[in-house]
Amino acid sequence: MAFKAAKWPRKLRSQEWFGGNSRDNIYHRGWMRNQGFPPDLFDGRPVIAILNTWSELTPCNAHLRDLAERVKHGIYEAGGFPLEVPAFSASESAFRPTAMMFRNLAAMAVEEQMRGQPIDGCVLLVGCDKTTPSLLMAAASTDLPSIVVTGGPMLNGYFAGERVGSGTHLWKFSEAVKAGDMTQEEFSEAEASMSRSAGSCNTMGTASTMASMAEALGMALSGNAAIPAVDSRRRAMAQVTGRRIVQMVKDDLKPSDILTREAFENAIRTNAAIGGSTNAVIHLLAIAGRVGLDLSLEDWDRLGRDVPTFVNLMPSGEYLMEEFFYAGGLPVVLKRLGEAGLLNKDALTVSGETAWEQVKDVKHWNDDVILPPERALAQSGGVAVLKGNLAPSGAVLKPSAATPELMVHRGRAVVFEDIDDYKAKINDPDLDIDETCVMVLKNCGPKGYPGMSEVGNMGLPPKVLKKGITDMVRISDARMSGTAYGTVVLHTSPEAAAGGPLAIVRDGDIIELDVPARRLHLDLSDEEIARRLAEWKNPIEPPASGYARMFHDHVQGADTGADFDFLKGCRGAPIPKDSH
Repeated sequence: MAFKAAKWPRKLRSQEWFGGNSRDNIYHRGWMRNQGFPPDLFDGRPVIAILNTWSELTPCNAHLRDLAERVKHGIYEAGGFPLEVPAFSASESAFRPTAMMFRNLAAMAVEEQMRGQPIDGCVLLVGCDKTTPSLLMAAASTDLPSIVVTGGPMLNGYFAGERVGSGTHLWKFSEAVKAGDMTQEEFSEAEASMSRSAGSCNTMGTASTMASMAEALGMALSGNAAIPAVDSRRRAMAQVTGRRIVQMVKDDLKPSDILTREAFENAIRTNAAIGGSTNAVIHLLAIAGRVGLDLSLEDWDRLGRDVPTFVNLMPSGEYLMEEFFYAGGLPVVLKRLGEAGLLNKDALTVSGETAWEQVKDVKHWNDDVILPPERALAQSGGVAVLKGNLAPSGAVLKPSAATPELMVHRGRAVVFEDIDDYKAKINDPDLDIDETCVMVLKNCGPKGYPGMSEVGNMGLPPKVLKKGITDMVRISDARMSGTAYGTVVLHTSPEAAAGGPLAIVRDGDIIELDVPARRLHLDLSDEEIARRLAEWKNPIEPPASGYARMFHDHVQGADTGADFDFLKGCRGAPIPKDSH
C-alpha cells in the first residue's frame, strides 16, 4: 500500500507543552526562552530533536558536534525548531566490559527521552557500532518520525606502502608480531596510520555495516552510508537530512511505515552483498523485535544464501570505505540487487520515494571495488546459520571472511572455559594444540561475559602462527568485531552460561563443522550430552545489583537479538500527563 501523507497543518505533539497560554504552557515556554529563543519558534512549527551521540570517549563520534550544527541549519531552513539533545553513547573502543552490554541501556534511555519530551521528530546522529542500532531501536519503539545521519568512515590508512584498514590490520599486525614477522616497534609505528582522520572504522566493520543497514532499511537518505567523515559532502548530507525530517513530521512519515518486512529483507540481502558484519544479525533482530516483526535467524540464512558478496572491502576483500564511496557507494549495491531481482523495489524510504526510485539511475564508477557478478568474492555470501546438537538455537558464520578449505572440518576440541582461561593458556608452548584442532571458547555470551564481547575471533597460538598458519576453526558464544576475519563460528545459542550444550564441551571432544550443510555437531551421543548437562553447574554468578543485574536477568539470547524480554514491540509516544 502506498504511503499517504497526513494533512498539514495539524496540531503537533510538542504543542501540548508549548502551545496556548495556560500556566503550564507558559511554564514550559518560559524556561526554554532563557536560551534566547524567539517566541515565534513555539508557534506550532515542528520541534525536532537532534539526538546526538557525540562523546570524546566515543572517538568515532567525536566530530558529531559539527554535523549537528549542519543538521540545525537544514531544520531551520525547512521551518522547524531544532533542539540538540545528548544521547547515551556506547563506545566500542572504550566501554568495558563491552559496548554491547550498554546497547539496550542506550535504547531505553533514548526511548524515554523521545517519549517524555516535547519532540515531534528526531534526527538520529550516530556513528560508532552500538549507537546506530540503539537509536534505531528507540525510534522503532516510540514510532516518532525519525531519520538517521551517520558520522561517516575515516579516510584510508597507509603503512609501509600497504593500505591499512582500522581494526582489520590491528588483528593482522598483532598476529604478525606473535609469529615473529613484525617487530613491536613496527607495530607501534603502524598505530598512527590506523586512525588518521575523524570518523568510524574505514573497513566494512560494524559501524559501516550498520550505516549501510540504516540506508538499506530506508531509514537514511540515499548515499548516506559511505561518505567519509571529513568529506564536505558529509556535512551537506547532514544539512539535507535536517530539511527532510521537517517534511517527514508534516507528512507523519513514521518508522512503522518504513521498517516493514520488505525493508528488513532488503537489508539482509544488502548485508550479504557488502560482506557486512555478523553483528548486523543481532542488531536487525533487535530492531525488528521493537517494531513487532517476527524476524528470525532462518530469514537471515534463507535471504542471504544466494546473494554474492561483490563489494571488495576489508575484511573480506581489498579496499576500504573511501574507495567504496568513490565507486558509487551503497546506491550502486541496491541498484545491482534490484537488477538481479533481489530488492523489494516498492519499499518506502525516509525520502518519500521507494527504494528503487532512489537508485535506478545511479552511476557505477569502479569494477574493482564493486565487482561484476562473475568476479564476486563469494557466490554465496550472507551469513551462514548453523544448527546441530552443539547449537540447537543456531550459530552464525561469515563465509566471505572464512577460509574455504575449513568450511567442512572435523577436529579435536581445545577448550577455554572463559576469556581469562584463554589468555592464560594461548601463549603457552606446551598447549596441546595444532592447526587441525577446533578452538572452543565458553561463557562469553550475553549473560556469560556479561554483554557478549567481541572475543570470538580468538588469536591463534604462536606455535601455530610460526608454521605460517593464519586460520583455524574457532567456536564460541561471543561476537566478533566486524573488522575481523577467519573461520569463526559465533553467537552459539543457547550460550554456555544459559546451559547450552557449548557448556559441556571438553578437551578432546570431536566437533564437526559443515557450512554447506549448515551443520555444527558435537560427536557425542544424546545420552552423553544429557548426562553432562545434568551434572553441569553454572560458573557464572549473577551480578548483585545495578544495571548489570538487570541485564543478566532480562537479556535474551543472541538468536533473537539479545534485547531485553520486556522491550519487545512498539510502545508508541503518547502525550505524557503534565506534572504541574
